[in-house]
Amino acid sequence: MSQLNTLFRKRIGFTESNKISFSDLEHILMKTAFNIPFENICIINKNSNEITKDSLIQKILLKNEGGLCYELNAILYLFLIENGFNASLVSGVVYDPVNSEYQNIGRTHVTILLSHEGQTYLIDTGFGANLPLKPVPLNGDIVISHNGEFRIKKEKTAYGDYILEIKLKHKDIDWRIGYAFDSETTIDEISNLNEIQTIIKEHEKSPFNKNPLITKLTNEGNVTLTNTSFTQWKNGTVLKEDIESEKFKELMKKIFNHKE
Repeated sequence: MSQLNTLFRKRIGFTESNKISFSDLEHILMKTAFNIPFENICIINKNSNEITKDSLIQKILLKNEGGLCYELNAILYLFLIENGFNASLVSGVVYDPVNSEYQNIGRTHVTILLSHEGQTYLIDTGFGANLPLKPVPLNGDIVISHNGEFRIKKEKTAYGDYILEIKLKHKDIDWRIGYAFDSETTIDEISNLNEIQTIIKEHEKSPFNKNPLITKLTNEGNVTLTNTSFTQWKNGTVLKEDIESEKFKELMKKIFNHKE
């Protein structure tokens, strides 16, 4: 078993050493969402590195940090490939529900498509608290998971040929757009993700280069920490606490086991 395969299993607490089957993916996605946070701390601290297989292993599997979509889904993609799955990385554009429009900084969301027994599925562990936690088929079938309901609509837009729609448990009454993605154009090299990282780091409209954010799912919902607040969703109840810098550092360590 490779270093990446061994370390990824250790990081998420998946101790089985045998080859992973398609039916195991739900369990893998749950454990990944609960153990590897979605975060922009390296971007905010201006200490991000060039994205390579080795740098992803170092950051996420050895230093036990989290990352943004292009890091989290990249390391999961590499793990899936190591375990014999037919997977590829694709890009998309996140929908901004506040302004009712797609973000206009380019195709900066990275996700995974996986082929299994003649069907194609979307797999995503890099979409903050909006994770499907199960493979979502591109045929439009609704998937119900611990986190809510998810489906994919085939619809041609300026941003791709499919749309992920979500209805989060305790949060959404109606379906809403998560993001559009392009299934026909794959990201062939991990190094190509550096272009996306540069946009996230430098673009004036990037949502991730202004204030620190770290979040992960929990059995009861999710927890989200910024430099000014700590928010907990527990079975539909929201608990929000205003915090200052010292409390931020304390919660980073206590809740997310983060060294920053």
